[in-house]
Amino acid sequence: QVQLVESGGGFVQPGGSLRLSCVASGSIFSIYRMGWYRQAPGNQRELVATCTSDGTANYADSVKGRFTFSRDNAKNTMYLQMDSLKPEDTAVYYCRADIPGRGYWGQGTQVTVSS
Repeated sequence: QVQLVESGGGFVQPGGSLRLSCVASGSIFSIYRMGWYRQAPGNQRELVATCTSDGTANYADSVKGRFTFSRDNAKNTMYLQMDSLKPEDTAVYYCRADIPGRGYWGQGTQVTVSS
């Protein structure tokens, strides 16, 4: 199993920045893909950014050029740097880790962008 604990959400004004963190523990050696997703009220959960074990990153069109996925393998932590935030980025953000045959979710962290 894999356990994921997120932090870093909060309230920010439009144009501001936040950095989300997600610490993984457990069977981390089996993880082949990690990522961030988000879910706004009334909407389905959607992909924000993913990164495979070979370092290939993939971003949703809505966040390209504004959000950056990174990871620190020594700390078993992945990050989502969010810049130029917009009100439409408001959502609960979840990290996810995939191992063969199963995916694991973090508990979610709220990001609110508002003036």
